[in-house]
Amino acid sequence: MKEKKVFQLNGFLAVLLIIVLLGVAVFMFFKENLVLAILFVLIAGVLGSGITIIQPNQAGVVTFFGKYLGTIRESGLFLTVPFTLRRTVSLRVRNFNSKKLKVNDVEGNPIEIAAVIVFKVIDSAKAVFDVDQYEQFVEIQSETAIRHVATKYPYDTYDNVELTLRGNAEEVSNELAKELQDRLNVAGVQVIEARLTHLAYSTEIAQAMLQRQQASAIISARQKIVEGAVGMAQLAIKQLEQGNIIELDDERRVQLVNNLLVAIVSDKATQPVINTGTLY
Repeated sequence: MKEKKVFQLNGFLAVLLIIVLLGVAVFMFFKENLVLAILFVLIAGVLGSGITIIQPNQAGVVTFFGKYLGTIRESGLFLTVPFTLRRTVSLRVRNFNSKKLKVNDVEGNPIEIAAVIVFKVIDSAKAVFDVDQYEQFVEIQSETAIRHVATKYPYDTYDNVELTLRGNAEEVSNELAKELQDRLNVAGVQVIEARLTHLAYSTEIAQAMLQRQQASAIISARQKIVEGAVGMAQLAIKQLEQGNIIELDDERRVQLVNNLLVAIVSDKATQPVINTGTLY
């Protein structure tokens, strides 16, 4: 099916014509010409059956005894083919908020995910005749696309070499919109935007994953501290030797480095020990 334009005329002219026909019928009735009076009344009734009203941002799908004739997209009062059925289809932009879906990411971790889909109908014929209840079709296909996209990526990663659901929300949303558009073309629906609204680990593993994130953060922080401590120890030894302040042999150099690393890397504040020599 493909949308096409149906025969239509200005509805106000049709109303005026009907009024004129009814007036002529009344005149013929008083002239005792019942045949013409009835004929004009029937003509007015036939024209009246073709009058329809289309609201702004709506479309009227016109069918005649099961055959699709076309669509009226303009808003206002119109006269179309008599004895036809007109079904109204909204062309307005609408939102669909999916419920929280429980799926497994590419690593098998259970997660909760939800999204909002912004869409509108661009082909009324496909929306009415190619699918049954296109609103429900959009909901089911949206949830299916969300599940499929969620299973292609990990929730999070710690090597920063691949796309993740949490760290690349923009890329994931674009792929979701593209896949959803491919699914909804058959229904004449255009996907304007698709955005993730909820993303979290499932409750049964949320605590374990939080501990994993905390451990990774601690390890990363420790690596930075050790790198800084080594640099500071090297700089301290270099400055002491360059200024001819003291001469350090290998044993004292190792001891100094050890003390500096312990002082810098330790979680707790170090307590200095002052050597005052031996008392006699």
